[in-house]
Amino acid sequence: MLKIMITQLRQIALFAVGVSLLTACGNSQSGMKMGDNEFAVMTVNATTSNQTTSYPATIKGTQDIEIRPQVSGFIVKLYVDEGATVRKGQPLFLIDPTQYKAAADQADAAVKTAEANLRTQELTEKNKLVLFEKEIISSFEYQTAVNNLLSARATLAQAKAQLVQAKQNLDFCTVKSPSDGVIGTFPYRIGALVSASISEPLTTVSEIKDLYVYFSMTEKELLNLTRAGGTLKEQLEKMPAVKLQLADGSIYEFEGKIDAVSGVIDQTTGSVSMRAIFPNTKNVLRSGGMANVIFPYTIENIIVIPQNVTVEIQDKKFVYVLQPDNTVKYTEIQISNLNDGKNFLVTSGLKSGDKIVTEGVQTLHDGMAITPITEAQKVAKYQQALKDQREGNLETAFN
Repeated sequence: MLKIMITQLRQIALFAVGVSLLTACGNSQSGMKMGDNEFAVMTVNATTSNQTTSYPATIKGTQDIEIRPQVSGFIVKLYVDEGATVRKGQPLFLIDPTQYKAAADQADAAVKTAEANLRTQELTEKNKLVLFEKEIISSFEYQTAVNNLLSARATLAQAKAQLVQAKQNLDFCTVKSPSDGVIGTFPYRIGALVSASISEPLTTVSEIKDLYVYFSMTEKELLNLTRAGGTLKEQLEKMPAVKLQLADGSIYEFEGKIDAVSGVIDQTTGSVSMRAIFPNTKNVLRSGGMANVIFPYTIENIIVIPQNVTVEIQDKKFVYVLQPDNTVKYTEIQISNLNDGKNFLVTSGLKSGDKIVTEGVQTLHDGMAITPITEAQKVAKYQQALKDQREGNLETAFN
């Protein structure tokens, strides 16, 4: 009886150890090996990798137009509210037109007076001409009539110019949108006294049918994109379409195109300012917003390895490379700053055909001899261990 109990206790202990090992296998970053000296290895090969990187960006309207009054007065009406979508020529503000309406009426009356005076002088000139031709009046008297006519014509022209100016000032009382776009904030409301010299504009109208997105990349990154040469226009046409990650983390549904690159490198940051243009047909984007430009990179002839097969020491990356005699060599690698969060792009340290250890790397050391197995063999051994555990074959489950 005691012997049976001891056997059962051993089986329970073995089962607990097995579960613990399986748990470790599932949770270990570098993977738990399936035998005393067996380690899974993979053969690396150069391939083409499509990667992306993001750059902080600022969204701006293709035009951000400041709206300023051209006449002085009190605001008496707001035709729209902040954030409204407006059309070109649509009224935005009304400045008290009372004095400008009076000035326009006065100028109109002056024109009518000048027109009446001109007609009188025209009749006088004709009458004086007849009398002068009959030598009834002197040349001086006739010439005086001619001069009075010219003066009346000049007075009429001056009155008409003043009427145009008065009507224009009256029209300026209604502040209109100079373009299609979206209204900004209102620092001035009804009752505020405004003039052409105010420090802040009445508001801003942003054209957002298309939007500019400004971002910067390093000089080295730009050189990699433009190394092929050609004119700036040709280089811009070859640049890939870019995407936009919005402030909430979502990806904007429309792609953009880079349409401008600064010709000057910022000496402080070593970066180059770039501009992409995005359509905004659904008015999702707003001028002044923040986002991230997602820039795609296609890298040819690059080796890609999982991040969890590496060992990091003092910001350096190492892998264990399998040697012909089945020992492992502790090898430093150089990686690209581009990665997808799961894999590294190896720029040096490995070559096509090399075999690297993919599990249990934390337990290895340089020159250690191992028994290499493939990833498929590792998975098969793991599945067999699970099967043995389920069937109660605890003695063979973890051999």
